Amino acid sequence: MLKKLFQKKNKKVAVLGLDGVPYTLLVTMMNNGHMPHLEKIINQGTLTSMTASIPEVSSTSWSCFMTAVNPGKHGIYGFMEIDPDSYSFKFPNTNDLASKTLWEIAGGNGLKSIVINIPSTYPAKPLNGELVAGFVALDLKKACYPESMFTHLSGMGYRLDVDAGKAASSMDAFIEDLTLTFKKRKEAILHYLRKKDWDLFVGAITETDRLHHYLWEAWENCDHPRHAFFIDLYTELDTFIGDFHNLLDKQTPFIMLSDHGFTTIRQEVYLNRFLQEKGYLSFTSDSPRSFQDMAPQSTAFVLDPSRVYIHTKKRYSRGCVETSDYKQLCDCLKKDLLEFQIDGKQVIKEIFDARDLYIGRETHRAPDLVLLPHEGFDLKGKITERNLYGRGLLTGGHTRENAMLYINRQIPSGNPNITDVGATILDLLGILTADLDGKSLV
Repeated sequence: MLKKLFQKKNKKVAVLGLDGVPYTLLVTMMNNGHMPHLEKIINQGTLTSMTASIPEVSSTSWSCFMTAVNPGKHGIYGFMEIDPDSYSFKFPNTNDLASKTLWEIAGGNGLKSIVINIPSTYPAKPLNGELVAGFVALDLKKACYPESMFTHLSGMGYRLDVDAGKAASSMDAFIEDLTLTFKKRKEAILHYLRKKDWDLFVGAITETDRLHHYLWEAWENCDHPRHAFFIDLYTELDTFIGDFHNLLDKQTPFIMLSDHGFTTIRQEVYLNRFLQEKGYLSFTSDSPRSFQDMAPQSTAFVLDPSRVYIHTKKRYSRGCVETSDYKQLCDCLKKDLLEFQIDGKQVIKEIFDARDLYIGRETHRAPDLVLLPHEGFDLKGKITERNLYGRGLLTGGHTRENAMLYINRQIPSGNPNITDVGATILDLLGILTADLDGKSLV
């Protein structure tokens, strides 16, 4: 249970999230002269690589940031779950978040927050301040609190997210949509940043993540027809970072972070197909549409991106795995998964047991195993694929390592975890709470 222990003198804290931006990419951009504003800013503090959540998915990682605790306490393990009774899909939202957010804690201490576009904050919940939710937000009105924020954002043509579906039919249309969404995002963040009645400001740019997913190959290949666009977007981002920074007082703590790194996708890997071929998973239909078609004799299945669930009697209404068989089954799964190769290359780098990763009252929601792939393999939980691996539209995928963190302070050397950022923010606000997994870096 979160509990205020004492409160120091309050200070403002400003946070800018750069979704999916790797540390090494920023360093390269600066070295190549594309981000001069950022280069000046980082000389005033510390830029470092950071470790994201496991699994390395935005909903989980941003939840770790905004609560400063591990998924075993906040309860968000991915963008999708299945109901253990009906086996229908469930999409966790902010009402499923089991731990208090930074802005809720700040509000409980009389501090006002402005929060813009942080993923997994939909629908918007009342707070001492203003908030517009980020991905996956479906309706702008439900994404905003209070209504005055909806009025302002709708009036300026604010966009909740890029229409990624356009990438399938026209990359030109996708780029046009991304450019407009990025423009409106920057306008909104700077407008609310100029307001002086906040103690905690948290804004996020998610267009970087969309750019990386669909055009990462444009970054890696200088001859790619979209390479210049990729560089130009980062040049615009650099100008925006400079504008953001210039609106802050010099003494205001300023933090930038990303929720994961990025890398090239060499192959998409369809893990449920692998489980089918190994005899762990079967369906009652030749063309399954959801896990409602999963056969009762199935012993394991996968949810995106890399979460393995054991089909136990204890947890699932049609489960078949006895508690006494659980460990042996997990051991067999680990062996088969670690032996899985594509073109002579091992797919799975490491396998984590939930009990080694997570601690807290929400561990009953956790996957049983979480897989970490070797670089280049993008793990998928699709059930409609007939092949073990293939390629889709995405050219870039997430990595747990190589997320980035900047703070305009000197911090200890080492590799911080994303939960540490949330703990640092609370410390800088003068709030000390119990039951945090993150450690303050200042």
